[in-house]
Amino acid sequence: AGRGVRALPGGLMFCGFQANYAPYFFDNGARSTNGNMALLSLSEDTPVGAHVYTLNGTDPEGDPVTYGLTYEAGSRRYFSVDGSLGNVTLIEELDREKEDEIEVIVSISDGLSTNSPSGSSIFKIEAVDRDTGSGGSITYFLQNIHANKFTIDRHSGVLRIKSGVTLDYEKSRTHFVVAVAKDGGGKLRGDNKVFSATTTVTVNVEDVQDTPPMFIGTPYYGYVYEDTLAGSEVLTVVALDGDRGKPNSIHYCIVNGSEGSFEISNTTGAISVIKSPNQLKKEVYELRVQVRTEVSPEGDISAYAFATVTIRVVDLNNHPPTFHGESGPQNRFELTMYEHPPEGEILRGLKITVNDSDQGANAKFNLRLVGPGGIFRVVPQTVLNEAQVTIIVENSAAIDYEKYKVLTFKLLAIEVNTPEKFSSTADVAIRLLDTNDNVPKFSSDYYIARIPENSPGGSNVVAVTATDPDSGLWGEVKYSIYGTGADLFLIHPSTGIIYTQPWAVLDAEVNSKYNFYVKAEDTDGKYSLAEVFITVLDVNDHSPEFNENIQEKTMIIGSPVKIEAIDQDAEEPNNIVDYSIMQADPANVFDIDQSTGEIKLKSYIRSLDIIHNITKNKDCIWSLVVQAKDRGSPSFSTTAVLKIDITEETLHKGPMAAFLMQTKDNPMKALGVLAGVMGIMVLITIMISTAMFWRNKRSNKIMPVRRIIKKRQTQQSRTVRMEWLKFKRPSNAAEKFVVEDDAKSLQNENSNNNVQAAPVPPAAPLPPPPPALAASGNTAVWRVPTVSGSLTPKFINKQLKKRGHNSAHNALVSELKMKFEKRNAAMGEPHI
Repeated sequence: AGRGVRALPGGLMFCGFQANYAPYFFDNGARSTNGNMALLSLSEDTPVGAHVYTLNGTDPEGDPVTYGLTYEAGSRRYFSVDGSLGNVTLIEELDREKEDEIEVIVSISDGLSTNSPSGSSIFKIEAVDRDTGSGGSITYFLQNIHANKFTIDRHSGVLRIKSGVTLDYEKSRTHFVVAVAKDGGGKLRGDNKVFSATTTVTVNVEDVQDTPPMFIGTPYYGYVYEDTLAGSEVLTVVALDGDRGKPNSIHYCIVNGSEGSFEISNTTGAISVIKSPNQLKKEVYELRVQVRTEVSPEGDISAYAFATVTIRVVDLNNHPPTFHGESGPQNRFELTMYEHPPEGEILRGLKITVNDSDQGANAKFNLRLVGPGGIFRVVPQTVLNEAQVTIIVENSAAIDYEKYKVLTFKLLAIEVNTPEKFSSTADVAIRLLDTNDNVPKFSSDYYIARIPENSPGGSNVVAVTATDPDSGLWGEVKYSIYGTGADLFLIHPSTGIIYTQPWAVLDAEVNSKYNFYVKAEDTDGKYSLAEVFITVLDVNDHSPEFNENIQEKTMIIGSPVKIEAIDQDAEEPNNIVDYSIMQADPANVFDIDQSTGEIKLKSYIRSLDIIHNITKNKDCIWSLVVQAKDRGSPSFSTTAVLKIDITEETLHKGPMAAFLMQTKDNPMKALGVLAGVMGIMVLITIMISTAMFWRNKRSNKIMPVRRIIKKRQTQQSRTVRMEWLKFKRPSNAAEKFVVEDDAKSLQNENSNNNVQAAPVPPAAPLPPPPPALAASGNTAVWRVPTVSGSLTPKFINKQLKKRGHNSAHNALVSELKMKFEKRNAAMGEPHI
C-alpha cells in the first residue's frame, strides 16, 4: 500500500506500484455461520462430526485462498477445517463442565508467497514526473538504508532483498520500507529546484514449509498413582509446526521406553497408561516421543522432533508390612527346641517371610525383636519390599529351661521413611526342652551342727539339702558322705539327714570336733560338695578332783597358799571350779579366793602371837575342809581336808633386808637388778674414758705413762654377804621344802585345768659355807624361823605317811635351826 503520495510543482508523483495484498476474512457478525468464526457458540450436546461453521474470506488480487486452524500449546483440538472450502467440523466431544470456552486461531492465505532468496525482486515502485527533459528523469532510494533488509534499483525502482539477507516469517512477518523518488532538477525551468516524493511499502512475509515442528512446554513429567485406572490419560505433549503461517498437521508416536505400558494419541499427543499400576514393573518410565510433520504426497516425512517424557509410578502408602508363613499371612509362629543351642545357630524351624505391597520408599521398613534382650537377633534389620526373616541365637546361656519354659517375643516391622509409619507385629513363641545342664547345688557351702556328747547311737545331727533344677530323673539327688571325720556318722541317701552310727559313742573330752564332706549327685554323675562341721557339746559329767585327798601346806604370815582342783569336762562352765571353805577349827581365821583357790589369813592376823591367842595349839597347825565345785548344770563338787602349818620370818631391818624379803621367792629379779646396776656402771666408765681420751688428744703436753697396780682387797664381810646369794641354789636333799606354783600355764578362768599329775617335789637350798671373817659383836642379829610343811603327792604310799612322818619332820627342822644358830654366832653378823 502506498501512503503519503504528494504531487509537487514539477508534477512528480507515484502513479502506481505492484503489490500483493494479504487475503482477509469476512466479518459477518456473531450469529453468522460463515466468516471469521468469531464468537461462535455451540451446544455441548453437538455430535462429533457435525459441520459447525464455514470460514469465508477473499484475496484483494483475486487469488484463491486456503483456510487453517491453530491451537495453543497443550490445549485440546476440538475442530478440523477443510482448507479449500473452509468447512469446520467438530472432532471432540464437548463438555461444558470441564471446559466452557475454546480458543482457536483461524488463518487464511492466498498461497502466492514463496521463500524468496536474497537479491530477489519482490516489488517495483514507479513514480511519474510530468516534466520533460532532464527534469523529468527520476531516481529512487530508500531511507535508513543500513537498517533495511531491502535495496532498490535507483533507476528502475525495483525493490529487492539485500544480498546475504533472508526473510524469516517466524521472526518478523511484516517489514515497512520507505522509498523516495527524486526528479532531475529545474535547469530547464531556470530555477534549479529538485522535487521528490516518498511512499511506504509494506512487505508481508508469508510462511513457507521450511521449519520443523517443535515441542512446547518441555520437559514433560507425568505421574501414575496406585489408584489410577488402566486407560487413563497421564499427560499430553504439545508440538507446533515451525511454519506458523501455514502450519501442517502433526502426528505423535512413542519411539521407545513404553515397554507396552503406555500409548499416545496420534493427533492430540495425549499419553495414557494401558496397564493397572500394580502391573507396572518399574518405578520410573522414560518415553521417547516423536512428532512429525511436512508429509509429502508420497508419504515421506520431511520434518520431525523428539521429546523425552518421564513418567513416575507413584505409590500410595496404603499397605503396612505383613508377615507370612508357609500357608499365607500369619501373625503367630511357634518352635520347640532344646535349651542352650550353640551361639550363632539359625532357628530353621521358623519359616517367616515379611513384605510390603507398596513401592519404593513406601516399602522400606525395619525389623526388630521385642522381648528379653540379648538372646536372639533378627536378620535382616532393614527390608525393601520383601525378605525372608532369620532369627539367630546370640546368648546361649540365657536360653535356659529352668528360667523360661517358653520364650515369647514380638517380631516388629515398622516403616522407615513414611509419615504414616505403618507397622505390624507377629508373636514368636519358642518352647524349650530340658537337658541335664545343672549340677546339684547345696543350700550352703558348709553346715555347722551341734550334738550333746551323751546322745545315743542313731541320733539325728543335721539335714543337708541340695537341689537340681533339671526336670525328671535329671533332677533327682542322691546323698553320700566321706572323709576321715565321717566314721561315726551316716547320711540318708534321699533325705540328706546326717545321723550317728548305731554304735557311736560321742565324748567331748576325747574329741569334740568332727569335719567331713557330703556329696550330692544326680543320675548322670554330676555332683557338688559341701563341708560339714559337727561340734560335740560337753555335758557336765565330771566332778572336780584335787591333786590329793589330803593336802598339807605351810603358810608364812602375809603370804597365801593355793589349792587346786581339776575338772575333766571339755567346755565352760562345766570345767570352771569355785572354791570354798566348808569347815575350819577354829573358825574365822582363813579367807579363800573363790576363783583362784588362794587361802590367806584374815587381815587382822599379822603375827604368831595373835595365832597363839586364838588357839592353845602351840604347833599352829589348822585342819580345813575345802570344797571344789563346778558351774555345770547339774553341778558336781569334791571336798578335801587341808592341813596348814603357820609360821613367820624375821629379817634385819634396812633397805637391803626389805629388798631381799621382796625377792626371796624370785631370785631372777635380784639378778636382774644386779645386772642393771652393773650395766650403768659400765656405761659411766665408758663415758669417762671417752672424755679423757679426747682431752689428752687435744692437749699438746705428752703425759707420762703411769703404771697402775691394783691392790688386792682383803675379804670383808661383803664376801659373807655374797655367800648369801648361794643360799637359793637347789639341793636334792631338801626338795620337799620348796612349793612351786605352775600358775602361768593355766588357761581357764581359775587356772586349774592344765595340771593333771602331781607336782614334782621342789628342791631345798644348800646350807651356807662357814664365814671367812669374824664379825663384830655389836652387830644386830635377826633370825629366820623355819617353814615346816609337806605336800604329799598321790604316788606316795599311804603307809609311809603313817609311819613316823611327824617325828622325822620335827627332827630335820631342829637340826637346821641348830646349824643356822652356830653359823650366825661364829660370823657375828646376820646371815641367811
